[in-house]
Amino acid sequence: MSRTKTAAPPHQGGAPGTPGPTPVAPPRALKQRRRRPALIALSLALTAVGGLSGALLFTATGERTDVLAVSHEVAAGEVIEDGDLTEVSISLDPVLKPVKAADRSGVVGKRAAVSLTPGALLARDQYTATSLLKQGDTLVGVATKPSQRPTSGLFPGRKVLIVSTPGENDETSDAPPQTIAATVVAVGDPADATGVATIDVAVPATDGPALAARAATGRVAIVVKSGSGS
Repeated sequence: MSRTKTAAPPHQGGAPGTPGPTPVAPPRALKQRRRRPALIALSLALTAVGGLSGALLFTATGERTDVLAVSHEVAAGEVIEDGDLTEVSISLDPVLKPVKAADRSGVVGKRAAVSLTPGALLARDQYTATSLLKQGDTLVGVATKPSQRPTSGLFPGRKVLIVSTPGENDETSDAPPQTIAATVVAVGDPADATGVATIDVAVPATDGPALAARAATGRVAIVVKSGSGS
């Protein structure tokens, strides 16, 4: 009686007697992150705010304003004329407070409160409508030679002293000279030949006649005291 041999299943893997490969587990499906609507909305809002801020900053730095600048030197106390001003266009810094070009008509005719330098922007505190000739003052013109006045430092608004000087035949004494406090209102141009210039000064009405009498004799001098600037 013949025996039927059962065929062995085919060998998988390496050599006979060695264990087969370890089965590989199927990959796990990654869990999808759930997006929170609130976080999405917040991110979009922050992005929008950042973009808006950048746009506003660009607009602010690019915006230009027409303002007034000084084109000719104006001494303190002098009247500002239209030709002393020019218009410039600048990116306006909040710290600066220059006068806008639209207010030009309100500046012309006013007096400079300080010395105005060409090229500088005009600020509102640099001019005034206050007259140098106050109520109760008298305006007196004092003609002076170059030796009777300082070569510099005289300008409208400057506080000075009008000092009586002795005549040729007067005897000098140790007594202090007579003085009258005054405010310069205008400075005339010196004459070409003699250099004589008339300085208009404002003095109290009680001192006006005495100063006029002294000025007529030519025996006066104008003195500027240190720290007497307007």
